[in-house]
Amino acid sequence: MKNIFVVIPAFNEERKIERVLQGLKEHGYSNIIVVDDGSSDNTSKIAKKAGAVVLRHVINRGQGAALKTGIDYALEEGADIIVTFDADGQHNPADLAALIKPVKSGEADIALGSRFIKSDSNTPFVRKLFLKGGAILFRVLYGIKLTDSHNGLRAMNRKAASSIEITCDDMAHASEIVEEVAKHKLRYKEVPVTITYTDYSLSKGQSTLNSIRILSRMLLNKLLK
Repeated sequence: MKNIFVVIPAFNEERKIERVLQGLKEHGYSNIIVVDDGSSDNTSKIAKKAGAVVLRHVINRGQGAALKTGIDYALEEGADIIVTFDADGQHNPADLAALIKPVKSGEADIALGSRFIKSDSNTPFVRKLFLKGGAILFRVLYGIKLTDSHNGLRAMNRKAASSIEITCDDMAHASEIVEEVAKHKLRYKEVPVTITYTDYSLSKGQSTLNSIRILSRMLLNKLLK
């Protein structure tokens, strides 16, 4: 069994973090890193009590910065495979075995979760529209063929984790990761995963306006290079 670490960026997730950690442990994942991104609630306390390694940002820097902190720590601890997992309960730990499989076998350097490979009916229409639009943009700009452009569920080997440079502190890191996959010619594979939407998880996600800004910035940066 390869040394697998799960990295969870978290900001004010005291309502969900314990259940998320329990689910991961029930599926056999014990090396769990929670990066508390400047929470003002009991996220850190609850995560520590549940047995996770907790790293804490003094201020809220953004999900991208939290992922970078967690991935760097996992690499220092000798991780062979690093999984990124959301703290709001959207992701299903039962999906991880299939997600990790192509990375573990050497088929891919990074596996990206997709909610659209199988029939999807629960993704809000506007969100689905922008995710599909983002996937088209990735194909045009970088030659990366994806069905789901911004899914936080990923698995990567040491080569990918060491090569991918996350410089965007905010939610734009998701686009940046795909750009880095293309830049370093990493082998990638999409794997079907399920996303559970609740009023809570939708309230924690990025707004439509912010999604537009991220895609616009990505396009502008590519044109200026």
